Amino acid sequence: MKKRVVIALGHRALGTTLPEQKEAVGRSAKVIADLIEEGCQVAITHSNAPQVGMIHTAMNEFGKVHQDYTAAPMSVCAAMSQGYIGYDLQNGIRTELLDRGIFRTVSTVLTQVMVDPYDEAFYTPTKVLGRYMSAEDAAAERKKGNYVVEEPGKGFRRVVSAPNPVSIVEIEAIKALMDADQVVIACGGGGIPVMQQGNRLKGASAVIEKDLAAGKLAEELDADALIILTSVDKVYINRGKENEEELGEITVEQAKQYMEEGHFGVYNMLPKFRASVEFIEKRQGREAIITSYDKLLEGLKGKTGTIIR
Repeated sequence: MKKRVVIALGHRALGTTLPEQKEAVGRSAKVIADLIEEGCQVAITHSNAPQVGMIHTAMNEFGKVHQDYTAAPMSVCAAMSQGYIGYDLQNGIRTELLDRGIFRTVSTVLTQVMVDPYDEAFYTPTKVLGRYMSAEDAAAERKKGNYVVEEPGKGFRRVVSAPNPVSIVEIEAIKALMDADQVVIACGGGGIPVMQQGNRLKGASAVIEKDLAAGKLAEELDADALIILTSVDKVYINRGKENEEELGEITVEQAKQYMEEGHFGVYNMLPKFRASVEFIEKRQGREAIITSYDKLLEGLKGKTGTIIR
């Protein structure tokens, strides 16, 4: 059987502006095609931080200028970002595969991810996004029940919660595509956060950490490997100190120890390690690899990267 792999693309693999994204996606498509040529089944998830912020700002500014239109909620902005990024990614990967004589369908699945309405994260919002606002606009946001923080000298910005992913709503569709040996792009930006209300799914005013959603996707697809692409070839502990150390192959127990010792930033490496550990612990024989996007294939072969087993 083919090795089943979930790849999480970070910001560097996507760029920020439209031209940057087109160029970055072309580079990322090459390394993904390398994996497919190696005989892997591939599911891809991705960051959306710059894109969803841009969409959120644009939709809200449009709503302010045109009275007949309302501001777009975060769940809608997340859905837009999945389509916007997925469109470029699936076409970039398709082109690269065809150039290599590989005929494989590449599909983006608009993906909703269930969150717990009682998740403690809803009481302590942490993710800053969107435009800078005046004090008057910030007061209006607070009246709506939204959280706002001030950045000295710059203004006020919206801040939203980052709840944990509980389950993936469209997982059966994603599994069907994977079982048919197709390439799937899913859970973009951590997925569209939703809460169950009877038979209805209600969008949550939140964002889900992309790496945690990638781990959940890998778990529910019963993948063999989770690959998280970032800006460094290997992760370091004690960075910038005399006892700086790069991490090659480590155990789950070592990964947990480094997490407990506080070596990783809360919004940087910590979610990557947490997602990796939770994924690996669900079944024996799994591995997680954290490396840069241009070292993906080498990482899969164990030649570089931080590898957790």
